[in-house]
Amino acid sequence: MRQIRQPGPITPERIQWVAARGRSFSFTMERGVPLLEAARRGFSAEGFSGGVLNIRAGSLGPFAYVMPALSKTEANAAFYSDTFRPQGVTRLRTGTMTLGVRDNTAFFHCHALWTEADGRAGGGHILPEETVVAEAFAVDAFGLDGAVFAAEPDAETNFKLFGPVAAQPSQAETSRRAFALRLRPNQDVAFALERFCRDHRITRARIHGGVGSTIGANFEDGRRVAPFATELTVTSGTIAPAASGETEAQLDVALVDYTGGLAEGRLVRGDNPVLMTLELVLEVIA
Repeated sequence: MRQIRQPGPITPERIQWVAARGRSFSFTMERGVPLLEAARRGFSAEGFSGGVLNIRAGSLGPFAYVMPALSKTEANAAFYSDTFRPQGVTRLRTGTMTLGVRDNTAFFHCHALWTEADGRAGGGHILPEETVVAEAFAVDAFGLDGAVFAAEPDAETNFKLFGPVAAQPSQAETSRRAFALRLRPNQDVAFALERFCRDHRITRARIHGGVGSTIGANFEDGRRVAPFATELTVTSGTIAPAASGETEAQLDVALVDYTGGLAEGRLVRGDNPVLMTLELVLEVIA
């Protein structure tokens, strides 16, 4: 399996996790509101300070983003591009967001694919400071109680990354057990999730959110993304017993690589290692 050497020491705990409770709900991103504030308001209205959400469509403008890029120094295994600011309204096709905290204030990590006003298809990492909701659009969210994603320095990758930490329970209404997870580099996404579920006696779970990167990608239909630096969004994901009786993770993703190439499909189990991080929520079904 592909591996990329990270600049810092390997963290022994390969999955950072916190047990929590949560609930699925939907809300509308308000027109004319900065995307970060629109997301914060949606979670707050349901009694949550954060969680994850899935975007099926949406319109943004002004809009700013970066793409994955090669690192110009040895300080990081990969980096990010200069900032792009396309004119007009950008139409989202699919995306996921983690809403958490950075420096004690609300912040998000969001990857998506989209079509810009001139028809150009693109993808990448949306910048919260410069992006505004152009037209109201609906999103599907999963709020967390008892855990929050917090941006903290990560010695292994030499980035400040979201990871789950325990939080004081609130009075939010919840309906399911959940686990907030961050997968660390150089482990296969599906196998890591399957191992976690076996260790916690989870036989069925639904994946919510899913923002991160893989070392290229191999899809079940035989397609391959060779450029190693990507930014990825999980479009759907489940953990469930297979015909063999073993618990298997199935993840459909969309991604952009550092050359600007776009790809979508189902990841091959056992051959799609994490590049920098992958944060997501597991909703326990059984």
